This record gives sequence, C-alpha cells and structure tokens, in this order.
Amino acid sequence: MPPPAIASYGHGMMPLTPPATGTVLQHVLGRAHERGDRPALVDLGGGVMYGYRRLLSDVTRAASALVRRGAPRGQAVGVYVGTVAFQTVAVQATIAAGGCAVLLAVGAQECETARRLVDVDARMLITGPDLAGAAVRLAEDSRVRQVVSFGAAVDTVAFRDLLDMEPGPLPVLDPNTQPALTAVDGQVLTHRDLLGRMAELDGGTVLTESDVVLVTWQPDGDPDLPALVGLALGKGCLVVAAPGGSGAELAGTAHDFGVTVITLPGGEITRL
Repeated sequence: MPPPAIASYGHGMMPLTPPATGTVLQHVLGRAHERGDRPALVDLGGGVMYGYRRLLSDVTRAASALVRRGAPRGQAVGVYVGTVAFQTVAVQATIAAGGCAVLLAVGAQECETARRLVDVDARMLITGPDLAGAAVRLAEDSRVRQVVSFGAAVDTVAFRDLLDMEPGPLPVLDPNTQPALTAVDGQVLTHRDLLGRMAELDGGTVLTESDVVLVTWQPDGDPDLPALVGLALGKGCLVVAAPGGSGAELAGTAHDFGVTVITLPGGEITRL
C-alpha cells in the first residue's frame, strides 16, 4: 500500500517565501514522488543514501505509525541522533505526525538532556544505534516511555517496525499554530516559523534544483540544520552531509559530488 498522499508546492527558481498555507511536510517533500529515485540525501558520516521517493515513503510511513500508536497532536518527541540523515527523517516524521520534534545535543551531559526531556514532557525518544544505550538511560531518568532506534538495539523499538505498519491518514495541521520544532535553547517554532526560517536561509543563496549542497554543520540542536536540509529538499537539491570533515576531506567531497553550495562555521552558507 502506498504511503499517505500529500499536497505539493512548487518553488521554481525564486527565493522561498513564507507561505500563507501549507505544512512543513508539504513544502519539503510535496514533490518528492515526482522526483522519484533521484538522490536526495547522502550522509557520508552515517553511510546512508536516500532517494526522494524512499525518503518520502519512510517519513510518511513513520509518521502514520506514530499516529496509529496513539501519539497525541503536539506531543514532544526527543530527537537524539548523531547524523544528519537520521535527524532529517526523525524530525520530518515527527512533524508530519503532528508532533513537536525536540532537538537534543549529543554532546550535552546526560543529566542535562534528561532534565530537558522532563521539561518538555517528552514521551518518545528517537535515536541511532550508536546512542541507543544512552537513550535508554535518558528514558529511565525522564518520562519517556518509548525509545525508537534506527538500528537494532536492546530495549528499543526498531524504526523499521514503524515502516512495516499499515499506513493510515496523517492529521490535518494548522501551520500557523502547530508546534513543529523545539531548538536546544528552548525556542519553539511552529510550521510557519520553520518555513519562515527556511525562507531566510534561502534569501542570500536562492537554491535551485541543480544545486548540490554540502552540509558541514553538526546535528547539535540548532534549528538551522533541519531548516537548511528541508529547504534544499523542497527545492529538489542533492544534500551531501559531511559534518566534522577536515578541509582536505571537504575539498575532496566537494569535487567528487560537484558541490555548488557549502555551509561554513558560524551558520554561514556560500556558493562555490
């Protein structure tokens, strides 16, 4: 059975502007099906590659599973991952299900992270296999009832199990009021806020479908990372994630993938 259908919004070659209607999912992956198996996201650190169709399927199926498992609208879901690909899928699935993705800094002390999960009343935590042990400990020290892992790990639910559930409809959301994302500093962004930040990032660069975007930022809880990745995917770009690479490694990656846009320290984005 195909994943739930979503409406699409075309951006063309104009700068993204904050939309009057539409959710984050519609603007980020609304045209993913027509883009088919074109590469969408290559995560060199995580060793993962997504085409547009697979990314759409995984996000919408996971979102549908969260709804079917009884996740209430507005539920805070911790995102505790060390790779861009895992963060992207976790954030987009949570948002599409009507939840609020709470970005967590992997480098923070566990006691601080557990306290944050308590503060936002998170009942679910999404993590990767490399952090699953820490995620389970965080669950024990907070109100988290369920840990979902992108790989097999003890005392967790496999993300694959969400994808295997029968898909159902996704909730209708009000982008003006529905919380989408909570940054590590506690800032809460609605769908419209997040789309507005995507528009701001696009203002000085104006991404097009032919761009290859090299993302070097770490998934440290800053909302600009999911905003930029979402912007690039919505424009039909190829996103290459290589956080923490040396100058020589990034130069080689830029050459190998034909990179046209790269992120810089301090939150800057520049064309090559």
